[in-house]
Amino acid sequence: MTHFSPLARRLAVLCSAVVIASLLAGAALAGPIERACNKSERKAANRALCNCVQRAADSSLSNRDQRRAASFFKDPEKAHKVWMSKTKSDDAFWDRYKAFGAAAEAMCGGGGNTP
Repeated sequence: MTHFSPLARRLAVLCSAVVIASLLAGAALAGPIERACNKSERKAANRALCNCVQRAADSSLSNRDQRRAASFFKDPEKAHKVWMSKTKSDDAFWDRYKAFGAAAEAMCGGGGNTP
């Protein structure tokens, strides 16, 4: 059996803590689009794609718009209602949402559609 010095044990514990913290931070930093995408039951959804779609959202949608768009993953009918709405605010959101969709398709490929 190998015996490690107290310094080596502390270093091993510290390294383990850093690895665990970085893994937890990655999960905590996922944005609303990425979280909704990962939770969705879409066949094309995978961690890499969902992360890419989140990066597209970060470049084209505000946090508020991202939360609203994320709700479409769970309830696609919401997207239809916004699209059919005649309010100026919904029309403006829909224009931003379409720009996000185009950015996601350009960045992440055409394999899957936004919700």
